[in-house]
Amino acid sequence: MEILSFDTLSSTQQYLLEELKNKRVQAPVAVIASRQDSGVGSRDNSWSGGEGNFFASIAVDTGMLPADLSLSSASIYFSFIMKQTLLEFGENIWLKWPNDFYLNEDKVGGTITQKIQNTLVCGIGINLKKSQNGYRALSCDISPENLLRNYLAALEKFPKWKQVFSEYEIEFELSRKFSVHIESYQKSLSDAILCEDGSIIIEGKRVFSLR
Repeated sequence: MEILSFDTLSSTQQYLLEELKNKRVQAPVAVIASRQDSGVGSRDNSWSGGEGNFFASIAVDTGMLPADLSLSSASIYFSFIMKQTLLEFGENIWLKWPNDFYLNEDKVGGTITQKIQNTLVCGIGINLKKSQNGYRALSCDISPENLLRNYLAALEKFPKWKQVFSEYEIEFELSRKFSVHIESYQKSLSDAILCEDGSIIIEGKRVFSLR
């Protein structure tokens, strides 16, 4: 997969979306920046920071994804593969439903996934070195570039959703101590039911993870 590297971008995801819309790049392609000034996190919160942290976005054609993956669970899929990649570096983080990376009880990063025509664009931000956005950081010696290369190598194997879900289903229990924002309301995950497609049933309503 082609990797485009930049010193600074306002947002790797917005850059990649614009390049795809204007047909200046095509999937599969990844973008990484040393600094990100106006990154977008969950619920339009900012996710920015400086060198040493991870700011990248990846575009893949939906036809490359496993047939058993519901696109509504793409955030879980992309995020869990990153979680497994970090585990190989000795970073024992876990994935809070549906797209936040946690170290113990502290958020250290997250994933945002968008679809543009037949292309899925996944933006990932992780505080590897130091926190400049109000969230905790890992204390690791992983370079962002090395992490991206290892992540892409794992992603390009495109494991079946069933394989990913079988592991995530166990880890989901850690999410029960937390809440999630649904339609501007904060809902506890304590009694949520995780469905096989990655969605949850909470207070009788089915909620999908694509965001």
